[in-house]
Amino acid sequence: MTKAAIFDVDGTLLDSVDLHALSWHEAMVKFGHDVSFEQARGQIGKGGDKLIPHFLSEEAQRDHGNEMEEWRSNRFKSQYLPLVRPFSAVPDLFRRVRDAGVQIAAASSAKKDELSKYLEMAGVGDLVDVATSSDDVEESKPAPDIFEAVLKKLGVEGPDAVAIGDTPYDAEAASKAKVPMVGVLCGGFTEGSLRQAGCVQVYPGPAALLACFGDSLLAG
Repeated sequence: MTKAAIFDVDGTLLDSVDLHALSWHEAMVKFGHDVSFEQARGQIGKGGDKLIPHFLSEEAQRDHGNEMEEWRSNRFKSQYLPLVRPFSAVPDLFRRVRDAGVQIAAASSAKKDELSKYLEMAGVGDLVDVATSSDDVEESKPAPDIFEAVLKKLGVEGPDAVAIGDTPYDAEAASKAKVPMVGVLCGGFTEGSLRQAGCVQVYPGPAALLACFGDSLLAG
């Protein structure tokens, strides 16, 4: 029996990946780094602690890494957060999961204050039992910390939970925490990349996962 469903948020519940990528691209360029939108997009799913070192040297990180991340966060909140929309059927999927007697958790590389807003935007703020953000752990995805923290809060072992996410970094993190993974394509990563990273099943998005609920890992 599946005891818990652990959902990623950006790109899984909310159509926000391109907007995050745009804010990171703009931040990189503003601080003198030649990073394209496409390059930034390929790293979305990681927290800033993993994304920034991918592009910046240790010297650059010491010099302006924190300042750049703060600028990026403010840019996203002021310019792009109002444009974020939830994917269809997310609240219905969560209610279906709860009806099956499965606990629901959110495990995001977003900051804590951002995560609470995102869950409200997705219409599931009152349907989540546990939420863990990058503020709760030492390392963000693809490190397993976020999943391990969620499992501890839920009192559930990894194999008794199912993770749902849109990036290879979600799948890598879940695999390290011994949590089987369901991938969704609505975040823009390919089915091949998700399966290669460890996804057992892949669906187009939350609505398709709801439609195929009985055949999914969520149904046990």
